[in-house]
Amino acid sequence: MPRTKKNDEEKTEELTGEELEKAAKAESLSSDIEEKKRKILEKVKKLSAKVETTTTEDLKEQVKIKKRTDMLVPLEEYVKNAIYLGTRVVTPDMKPFIYRRRADGLAIFNTDLVDEKLKEAIDFMSKFEASEIILVCKRQSGWKVAEMMGQITGIRTFTKKYPAGILTNTNLGNFFENELTILMDSWLDRNALEDTLKVRKKILMVCDTNNNSRGADKVIIGNNKNGRSLGLIMYLLTRGFCKAKGIDMKDMPDIEWWTEEEEEAPGFETEKSAEAGAEFGV
Repeated sequence: MPRTKKNDEEKTEELTGEELEKAAKAESLSSDIEEKKRKILEKVKKLSAKVETTTTEDLKEQVKIKKRTDMLVPLEEYVKNAIYLGTRVVTPDMKPFIYRRRADGLAIFNTDLVDEKLKEAIDFMSKFEASEIILVCKRQSGWKVAEMMGQITGIRTFTKKYPAGILTNTNLGNFFENELTILMDSWLDRNALEDTLKVRKKILMVCDTNNNSRGADKVIIGNNKNGRSLGLIMYLLTRGFCKAKGIDMKDMPDIEWWTEEEEEAPGFETEKSAEAGAEFGV
């Protein structure tokens, strides 16, 4: 009976010591294997001549360029305005969006995800009419841009104080019904959050690394602690909403106005210290 390939393999597996060494050497020196290798290499050489060589690094660079081209604003705007910069505290809700931590312990958002979440937010809020939306921003560094966003879009805006109960208490003279509440910080704007949850309306929430996204139907990830970052977020929301609704933007300030540096409230990190040695996900 002729020997089969399987029988040869079983026999080889049983070899030990010198016999195994000889068999291994013979395998390496086999003219049959060398011939097969030669033919394979010839085929590879022919195929290589037909296929344009692209390195892994080239592919990575192409992906980066495409991503940056598709961004709502150039990557430099996200970096310059520190939208990627989080806090030292990271909640479980925000952990999936973190790129890394700096040496000083501050968490860094992935800028690709920041951009994607802003795109999703624009699509989401554009499903509603301006008369159905309220914007709440209790943080002082966001007051000016929040009021401008309301002025341009027609969205009702609450900055210095949100009157608790206006969405839930029908006996109040200023009671009204909305469909979407936009919150800049769930900790500071918690009264508006609780009211919206009670009436079961939609919530779009800006979440920093220390925020929980409880109750949010859609989140925007990013730094909600300084005016430049908040300004960039509201600039993009305003521009996107106006484009979707066909609202005239001729009187809309340029991006520099929205992100101009203002004096930070006591206790908050200044812009210069925020940018020092920063790294970001791309």
